[in-house]
Amino acid sequence: MKFPRYSQLSFSALALMLGMLATPSVQAEVQYEPKPADPYFDKFNPLKAPDIGPLVLQPGDRLAIIGDSITEQRMYSRLMEDYLTVCVPELNITVRQFGWSGETAEGFHKRMDSDCLRFHPTVATLAYGMNDSKYRPFDLANGEWYREQYAAVVDGLKGAGARVVLGSPGCVGKMATWTHSKNTTLDEHNLNLCTLRDIDVRLAEQEEVRFADVFWTLYKAGFAGQKYATADHPYELCGHDGVHPNWSGHLAMAYTFLHAMGLDGNIGTITVDLAANTATATTGHDINGFESNTVTVVSHKYPFCAEGDPTSDRSIRSGTTLVPFFQELSRFNLVVAHAPGTHYQVVWSGGTNCFTNSYTATQLAAGVNLAQDYVSNPFSDAFQQVDKAVGAKQAYETTQIKKIFHGPEGKADINAAVERTEAERAPLAAAVAAAVVPVMHTIRLVPVD
Repeated sequence: MKFPRYSQLSFSALALMLGMLATPSVQAEVQYEPKPADPYFDKFNPLKAPDIGPLVLQPGDRLAIIGDSITEQRMYSRLMEDYLTVCVPELNITVRQFGWSGETAEGFHKRMDSDCLRFHPTVATLAYGMNDSKYRPFDLANGEWYREQYAAVVDGLKGAGARVVLGSPGCVGKMATWTHSKNTTLDEHNLNLCTLRDIDVRLAEQEEVRFADVFWTLYKAGFAGQKYATADHPYELCGHDGVHPNWSGHLAMAYTFLHAMGLDGNIGTITVDLAANTATATTGHDINGFESNTVTVVSHKYPFCAEGDPTSDRSIRSGTTLVPFFQELSRFNLVVAHAPGTHYQVVWSGGTNCFTNSYTATQLAAGVNLAQDYVSNPFSDAFQQVDKAVGAKQAYETTQIKKIFHGPEGKADINAAVERTEAERAPLAAAVAAAVVPVMHTIRLVPVD
C-alpha cells in the first residue's frame, strides 16, 4: 500500500486517525501554536504545546540525557549539565548522557535496560524523531511506528521510576546529502518532523510527562538567526549538514529542555541601597562588605556564562539572542535604590579581570540582569573549568557505552565491564563537582554625571 505525501496536513485529523484524541470534547478544543507573521511559517500549524508545570527536578536526581547523534554531539547535553551544576547546585543533580548516532526510539528501547536503567535514573530527557522520520515525507504507518516505539521508551522509563521529559525531533536547515532523499523537499521533511512533534505532544499528554518543544523552538530560532546571515557567511543554526546543530542550535535545545523542567531561572539578586549604605543578597550569595559604592560578594552559585560572537552560528552566545535564555533561565540581577546620580558605570570585577557597562539610575532601580549584559564576567573562568570537566566526563560516557559495553569486553562479561568503567568514570564525575568553587567578585558603582 502506498501512503500519501503530506505537504500540508490537518494535525487534528492526523491525531484522530492515530487514535490519539479520545473524546469529541478534546477534538473541539484543539489549539495551535501562534506563528510569526512571515510566509516562512505558512505551511506549519503545530499543535499547542502543553503548559510547563512546576519544577520536575528533585534534590539528588540522577538525570539521563538520551538521544541520537545530536545528543552524541555532546553539546546541548554539556550545556544542560553545566547549567544544572553551577546554576542550581542546591539540587545536587548528577548527569549521564546516552547519545548514540543513527539511533531511533526503537533502537534505544532495545538497549535501555542494559545501558541506561542499570544506573537507576530518576529523571530522563528524550530526543528522538530525526532518524525516525526516515528523511522523507510523512506517512501514517511510519508515524504510528514512531508513536509506538517512543511510547514504549516512555513506559519503560516510568516503570523504572524515572520522571520523563519527552523531546520532539528538531528541524532541518537543508536536506543532508547523506540521506539520499532526492525526491523529498526541505518543506516536506520539516512538515514530517513537525507532524512527529505533534504526535509527541499527544503522547506526552497521554503519558502525563513533560514535553520539550525542540522542533518549534529550533524552527523559529533558525528563522530569527537569518538576521546574522551574509552572502559570505550563511547562518546555519541546524549545522552545515542541515541536521546536526551548531552551538547556537544546541544552546536553543538546552534552553528547551531546561525550560520544560520548570526551572525558574532566579540565580540571585544583589540589592544596593545607596541612601542607607547597605547591600543584601539572596540565597547562594554572601555579602562580604560594602563601602565606597563597592559591594564585595562571594557567590556559591553561578549565572550561566555564554561567551562568543553573538552573530556566529558556532557561538552559544548567539543562541541566547534567539531564545529567551537569560530572561527565563539565568537572571542574576543588580538592583540599586536611591541613586543620587542619573547615570552610572557598573564595574564588575573578579580576580584580575574587570568588566564595565553603563546604566541609568532608572534602569538600576528597576534591576539589570548582569548575566545577560556582560558577555564575559567574573564567573567566566570558573564556568569554563566546570565545562571542561563536564566535557571530559561526557566524552568518557560515550566510550563507556558504545565501545566497552557493546564491545568485546562487555560482550564477554558486562558486569565486570560496568564495574571497571565505573571506577574510571568516578574521578571524572568527582572533577565536575570539585570544579565548582566559590567566586569572589566586586560590583562598583561609578557616577558619570
